[in-house]
Amino acid sequence: MKKIGFIGVGNMGSAIIRGMAVRDDVEIHGTDLNAEVIATLENEYGLKAQPDAKALAEAVDYVVLAVKPQHASKVLESISPALGPDKCLVSICAGLTVDTLREMSGQECPVVRIMPNTPAMVGEGVFAICLDDEQLSDESKSFIPEIFDGLGLVKVLSEKQFDAFTAVIGSGPAYVFYFMEALMEAGVNLGLTRQESTEMVEALFSGSSRLAKESDHHVSQLREMVSSPAGTTIKALLHLDRTATRGNIVDAVTESYLRSIELGSK
Repeated sequence: MKKIGFIGVGNMGSAIIRGMAVRDDVEIHGTDLNAEVIATLENEYGLKAQPDAKALAEAVDYVVLAVKPQHASKVLESISPALGPDKCLVSICAGLTVDTLREMSGQECPVVRIMPNTPAMVGEGVFAICLDDEQLSDESKSFIPEIFDGLGLVKVLSEKQFDAFTAVIGSGPAYVFYFMEALMEAGVNLGLTRQESTEMVEALFSGSSRLAKESDHHVSQLREMVSSPAGTTIKALLHLDRTATRGNIVDAVTESYLRSIELGSK
């Protein structure tokens, strides 16, 4: 049985723990300044609480770093004596490269970099996993993607693809929520109550996403199915085309991509 320890059990750390707790081949440990959350995870999901980060690193095989990026250096410095070739550091800290993580942790421990997105909090996340570190064992390269598989879609990507993943998928939920919010406001503007508009737009996105996933048709074909000649939908879509909405979306994602590169170079 593999022992996995979480340094930090905030929203994302807790979501991953809840998803992994259903497995019978892992033993989950955790430490956090929030004793109440640790107690809840201990009672509901069998988490084994550790008094601090160093004790956790000593007790487990895989150390999951789930703290804010600005706190990573201090945490890794404190646990570096407990890290070595027999351990594996798994980081979900945004913006910290494999080389940076290796340097912060003392260069002794193989590193896996993971980037999730927020739907992981409901078991529908998308995870980019970087297995570029040459020190990683074949066992770790197969085990890490496997244990995250139950939390959503897992994609093994090279680190050079992480900025693109960040721009499209990491930031992606905000784009979706932005469009949802606009549709909700449009509904209210046209006379629907806010509750009616909210409920129906939420169902619209849920159903449309499921249809896109389960249909044999490409999303372009699905869009065409709704766009009857001289109908209401084509009128709306032509307005979006005239105002370059598609191009603006591509440009917005590119801005996110460039900012990700900028942050990673600091």
